[in-house]
Amino acid sequence: QVQLVESGGGLVQPGRSLRLSCAASGFTMGKYAIGWFRQAPGKEREELSCINSDGSTVYADAVKGRFTISRDNAKNTVYLQLNSLNSEDTAEYFCATPWLSLCAEYDYWGQGTQVTVSS
Repeated sequence: QVQLVESGGGLVQPGRSLRLSCAASGFTMGKYAIGWFRQAPGKEREELSCINSDGSTVYADAVKGRFTISRDNAKNTVYLQLNSLNSEDTAEYFCATPWLSLCAEYDYWGQGTQVTVSS
């Protein structure tokens, strides 16, 4: 059974950092692209970044330079490092896979982890 589980969210002060994790089970994550998304209340889901199976990455302009995606295939985990957080980063963060080696439309989703940026 394909499963993605996000963790690492929480309450953080503006300007601080968080590292989110997306742990996979039921499949070998290293063979597939993994994307990170977020959705804030009342807003549409937003794609943030994607990492292909070869390690190449794509970022949305809104987070380029602040967020970094990486993967540890030995741990079957993909990470999203969030730096210089501000209140506009408050959202539920999700990871997903298109079940392909390249970033594409996404088939499997995790349940999400909440990030709240507040002083």
